Order: sequence, then structure tokens, then C-alpha cells
Amino acid sequence: MDRERDPLSPDDLKFDDAGLIPAVIQQFDTHEILMVAYMNRESVEKTLETGKTWFWSRSRQKYWMKGESSGHTQEVKDVLYDCDADCLLVFVDQTGVACHTGNRTCFYRSLAHPENDVCPAP
Repeated sequence: MDRERDPLSPDDLKFDDAGLIPAVIQQFDTHEILMVAYMNRESVEKTLETGKTWFWSRSRQKYWMKGESSGHTQEVKDVLYDCDADCLLVFVDQTGVACHTGNRTCFYRSLAHPENDVCPAP
């Protein structure tokens, strides 16, 4: 199999030693980066099966669907994998906010310019 040219299935992805793969979650129409999370094989499959994003929580050691408690869900539009098949890019339509802080995106603070709030909470 040629990972750079042949279509892959979840079984063909390169998961790390903990069985995880990073997933960048991006708003499909604005291309805004919403969050980064980790998936294992089962959460990748469940995401593809349900059309909602599912992740593996490293801190809680359990599966979770984005928005299962908040209602801020993500409808999956597409799932791409990179040339090495060791990272995912998940295009979604975000309902509500992506970040648990109440911000639209988890990327709202600047390291280069800490005095600027890029995307303050509403």
C-alpha cells in the first residue's frame, strides 16, 4: 500500500503509541480553526458513521461527542488525512461555540502579542 497515493481507511491511519491521532477541527465555510483534539480508531469510525465529531479524552479516558452536554455540536462535512496519514483535518459546521471557555474557537490568545484578544468571549 502506498499511503501517499492509495485511498485509506481508519485502519490504515498512523496512530501514536497511545493509539491516538491529532485532529484539527476547521469550520468548513470560513476555514476558521476551531480546536484540536485527539481521536482513536473507534472515535474516527464513530465520527464517520454518525456525521458528528467524537474524540478520545486523554484526561477523562473516555469517548465524548462534541456538544453532548453543551449542545454546541459539530456536523462533519469532510475528513481529510495528511500525506503521512498521521494527522486529520475535519471540516465541520459548528453550532454555537467550539471552546469550553465560551469562545468561538479555542485559538483566541496570542503568544506574540499577549495584549491582544484575538477572539474574546461574547
